[in-house]
Amino acid sequence: MVLLNKMTSSASPNFNDRDPAVPLRYIVLHYTGMESGNAALQRLCDPTAEVSAHYLLQENGTVISLVDEGKRAWHAGKSWWRGITDLNSSSIGIELVNPGHQYGYLPFPAAQITSLVGLLRDIIQRHGLEPRHCLLAHSDIAPERKEDPGEMFPWRKLAEQGLGLWPDDTAYDGTALSDLAIQETLRQIGYNCPLSGDYDRATRACLLAFQRRFHPENLTGTPEAETLRRLLAVSELWPQEK
Repeated sequence: MVLLNKMTSSASPNFNDRDPAVPLRYIVLHYTGMESGNAALQRLCDPTAEVSAHYLLQENGTVISLVDEGKRAWHAGKSWWRGITDLNSSSIGIELVNPGHQYGYLPFPAAQITSLVGLLRDIIQRHGLEPRHCLLAHSDIAPERKEDPGEMFPWRKLAEQGLGLWPDDTAYDGTALSDLAIQETLRQIGYNCPLSGDYDRATRACLLAFQRRFHPENLTGTPEAETLRRLLAVSELWPQEK
């Protein structure tokens, strides 16, 4: 649970009503990618910026509520996951203060992650979300535009606490997959990967987004054997499309 003395509010005007036809299923994690937390807060509350999130998490663990969870915050931008294009209606957005790749990317402090874990548990319980499959990176839903929260985000530690998932062992024998098989597997997980059969720019962007989350020590955008092993393992853990 989020400690009350770690929760504050700063209302952002940047929201509208959710689309009632789009179910709330996901929590999208971002980093702010700005020089300071104060600069990020000002931007998220600036009506001319037209960007927001439901929550902003400071490095010291303070959680700032910006937009009511019942409203549609403007955090996802042009994005796609499992056929959903209105990710703003289908998700709750959380920004973690971090300078990001542009301003000197840093590890996420322990206090920040501790508060995040509590906030995630609260949100998941309130909305009945599936804890292993509801967490998304901004780079997952917009792989050609975004790279946050990035390779330093502790996805594995969260998965060990039942939040999100991490690739288990699989029976993969090291056999190379065709470009089309890689695309089909990425798309089965949820990425907006074209089924062209050619290893094109969009496919590379999707695989690199996958690596940022599930194989962060290998950010090549190319399908080495360990990346393929993890790709197949994650596809086995993710629910099949209905």
